[in-house]
Amino acid sequence: MDVLKRNNVKVLGEAGPTLLYAHGFGCNQDMWSKVIPAFAATHRQVVFDYVGSGNSDRTAFDPYRYSDLRGYAQDVIEVCDALNLTEGVTFVGHSVSCSIGILASINRPSLFDRLVLLGPSPCFLNDPPDYFGGFEREDLEGLLALMDQNYMGWAQYLAPVVAGASGQGGVADTLNDSFCSTDPAVARVFARATFFADNRADLPQVSRPSLLLQHRKDNLAPLSVGEYLHAHMPASTLRVIDVEGHCGHMSNPSLVIEAMRDYMAVTAVAA
Repeated sequence: MDVLKRNNVKVLGEAGPTLLYAHGFGCNQDMWSKVIPAFAATHRQVVFDYVGSGNSDRTAFDPYRYSDLRGYAQDVIEVCDALNLTEGVTFVGHSVSCSIGILASINRPSLFDRLVLLGPSPCFLNDPPDYFGGFEREDLEGLLALMDQNYMGWAQYLAPVVAGASGQGGVADTLNDSFCSTDPAVARVFARATFFADNRADLPQVSRPSLLLQHRKDNLAPLSVGEYLHAHMPASTLRVIDVEGHCGHMSNPSLVIEAMRDYMAVTAVAA
């Protein structure tokens, strides 16, 4: 199969270091449209859609492969292989793609210079007394039950929750449209893989420098999650951005761009 077609891969620019952007659950590559222009003059940028999302090849969707985040991490590696990228990639992931990028970097550490992880959460479930991911299991089961019973109603409920106060209006509408345009059968598989994953044990295995971009008030990933990640990822830097919501790259792109530039400048000097 043609991986570039399968994942609707687009390459923007021909020169400079490579930025590879990976979208979150229910989203697509267009969610990065407010960040990409800032790096057009300095970087080669790659965007793609996970199989089943955006304008990817829906016929390539395998519910077994994509029931686990490692299936999506394999998408990341296969996209890089198809583009003959062997090293020097900066992975920029949002939400569940943070865990996907972590898995990809453990699988192929030589491929990545660094990871930029926006709104990461290795586990959405609370596991007291040491970990609070933000949700009880029954809350997430109820969310998935709503998806089964009333998919449009689920999208209309979830979009403003994800957007938060910083993303009310335009961002919430964009998320709702994206959720509604995703095949419900695909969304159910990705949702279960996203919300019931537990990648905490993988964190100490990440050898690449990583920027953890935490939203100050995030309904999906509270501050304690960012602090947990920072404590368990040896080469991580934690930066909190003043965003109320889960999508700073859409609601407050200037803050994300500034943080990326600062971090890449520092890690480039360190390298």
